[in-house]
Amino acid sequence: MRRIVFPLILGLGGIAILMSLGFWQLRRLEWKETMLADIAARIDAAPVTLADVAAPDRDRDLYLPVTLTGHTTGQEALVLSGQKNVGAGYEVIAVFETDGGRRILLDRGFIREEARATPRPPVDLNVTGNLHWPQDADAYTPPPDPATGLWFARDVAAMSATLGTEPLMVVIRTAEGAAQGIEPRPVDTSGIVNDHLEYAITWFSLAGVWAGMTLYLLWRIRRRTI
Repeated sequence: MRRIVFPLILGLGGIAILMSLGFWQLRRLEWKETMLADIAARIDAAPVTLADVAAPDRDRDLYLPVTLTGHTTGQEALVLSGQKNVGAGYEVIAVFETDGGRRILLDRGFIREEARATPRPPVDLNVTGNLHWPQDADAYTPPPDPATGLWFARDVAAMSATLGTEPLMVVIRTAEGAAQGIEPRPVDTSGIVNDHLEYAITWFSLAGVWAGMTLYLLWRIRRRTI
């Protein structure tokens, strides 16, 4: 009996730890799904006019749907990007001047690599989109390339300082006016990682393996083969 006490304690302890990690991931999954549902509801809410948002705040207004009318100025920043089944390209961040005189950043969407040099002169647009403060950059993101003018992340603060706009970005959902070959990429929740179910399955599977190994070890001890 003494020979099985320590392996039994070790086995039960390992199973308990692995199962607790699995249940923790299930709780995280519930939290993440609630958060994603809340974000989706905010994205799809009824839009307000941008003029009603005098002092946008990221914590309060992230994903807020807005409408705005005005024109692009011809100034823009190209952010190195890509699209599934298409390949490399660029996100077009244009300077947009509203009818009320505000200058903001407008994420117009994606262009393919070959469209980079295509002229995109000022154009009138009626836009419905979402306020966004992307957090694309991290410690490893290089600064804009001065030789090519390319950006490697949508950095609202840096882009607004460079292009002379408010530190405010609207991502187009729909727009009336000349698209100029740009494909809108609306804000959605698809880019928010939600791997908690896979992690939970992994932990529960490891608990099952641990339990099997424990039973096998106890069986060998009872048969006095160890």
